[in-house]
Amino acid sequence: MIAENLHKVLSTIQPGIRLVAVSKFHPVSALQEAYDAGQRVFGESHVQELVEKQHLLPKDIEWHFIGHLQTNKVKYMAPFISLIHAVDTEKLLKEIDKQAERNNRVIDCLLQIHIAKEETKFGFTPNELRTMLQEGEWRRFSHVRICGLMCMATNTDDENLIAGEFEYANTFFQEIKHDYFQSEPSFRELSMGMSGDYMIAQQHGSTMVRIGTMIFGERNYSCNYNPSETHHILIT
Repeated sequence: MIAENLHKVLSTIQPGIRLVAVSKFHPVSALQEAYDAGQRVFGESHVQELVEKQHLLPKDIEWHFIGHLQTNKVKYMAPFISLIHAVDTEKLLKEIDKQAERNNRVIDCLLQIHIAKEETKFGFTPNELRTMLQEGEWRRFSHVRICGLMCMATNTDDENLIAGEFEYANTFFQEIKHDYFQSEPSFRELSMGMSGDYMIAQQHGSTMVRIGTMIFGERNYSCNYNPSETHHILIT
């Protein structure tokens, strides 16, 4: 069923747009099924769950962290993470740089911008991000590579509102690329669009969509995640 769902979703994604299979709260067996069907990019939003799954699953998986990240948890994923989607403070960017250096790596990051109407969403406001980039401290971080922006639209049935927010994000992405990353070909990602709105996001410049429920089904939030009875890594 997961393989069938995955191929259905892939058939609706435009060429050049990458699929991040959002696998949080789903068991290793579900990820393995998607892997066996060809999926190689998975998105997690809880550090301990990510670390445990990374230990148990094939090593050619590209792991993306898509949730709100605390600075004290960066060290656990620094040895292997491929892309951190939701960098929402300069302090976090600095910590990622520090932990990447300790692991002799350069970690790719996206800067999260807050475009939605809900106050609960994280991210820089556009003006906060402009200020951070203008001040230039980030240029000293040699072990992170800023590859683009990430955003979430308002959770609403109003497709015109969603389209307007995604269009604004695309315009802002072009502005930031022009002003600060014109000579950086790696600054090319605009991660936006989830199960409920990815079709709209594709029409407004998204290069990466984050889809979970349409592939893996509904999550069971009421039970504690435990990917394996025999392996458990404690993260505090």
